[in-house]
Amino acid sequence: MTILSVGCGLKEPQNNLVRLDISSAVNPDVVWDLEKTPYPFDDSSFSEIECLDVIEHLGNIPNALEEFHRILKPDGVLKITTPHFSCANSYIDPTHKWHLSYFSFDYFSDGHCLSYYSKARYKIISRHIQFQGGRINRSIISRLANKFPINYEQRWAWIFPAWYLYFEL
Repeated sequence: MTILSVGCGLKEPQNNLVRLDISSAVNPDVVWDLEKTPYPFDDSSFSEIECLDVIEHLGNIPNALEEFHRILKPDGVLKITTPHFSCANSYIDPTHKWHLSYFSFDYFSDGHCLSYYSKARYKIISRHIQFQGGRINRSIISRLANKFPINYEQRWAWIFPAWYLYFEL
């Protein structure tokens, strides 16, 4: 199993892990700007891609997802974390270009009415709205938000802000 860690930062080298970052200062295995396509990998190169707190920094998310799809093996998994749009951290960082939702990656799955904007097709394996703070946020609010995400995001997100989103595609 070969894993690509996108935006690896200071992640330590590991067997079967390719560390990619835009900054040579973190000594990645591959220095690459994700805005440039195609990415420097062959088709179907990776079993897993982890894109942790990176996607919100990209100027063109559809292009990145198409490239991830190209370099993932069939049945490979793309793991994404990003601040939820209701989280203050989503707005504090001036390098964040997007403020994403529980439903943001539906556009890259079959059956979505606007899926024609991208060739990449993912199956949403799992997704979760994560909360921080006390027991009420982490248990009651989290359970309700994840059971009723449309209602949460349309009515309650600004009252009970989430922390981040986790996706497996």
